[in-house]
Amino acid sequence: MIKGLIPGLGVTLLLSTAALSQSQNCAPRDIVVQRLIDAYGETRQSMGLTANNAVIEMFASDTSGSWTMTVTSANGMTCLVASGQAFESMINTLPKSGNDV
Repeated sequence: MIKGLIPGLGVTLLLSTAALSQSQNCAPRDIVVQRLIDAYGETRQSMGLTANNAVIEMFASDTSGSWTMTVTSANGMTCLVASGQAFESMINTLPKSGNDV
């Protein structure tokens, strides 16, 4: 089921990137990152590269639990994708091969 959602998420993020880049939720990356640090105490927790060479980053505060997801396009503009509360760091390991538990 999750594997089926991943391509849809990529399309959604791609469309969101185009829509957000034309809205008020975007600014040069250094300005966005500094705002997340100063206003919310959030630091980068993870990142990844999309198929269209945009960078997705998750920022979060260990103190308040706030989080923000951003996408940065090749031109250096960073857009806010989502934000919320109750962020938790998790380390998940894959089960051993052949183990259904």
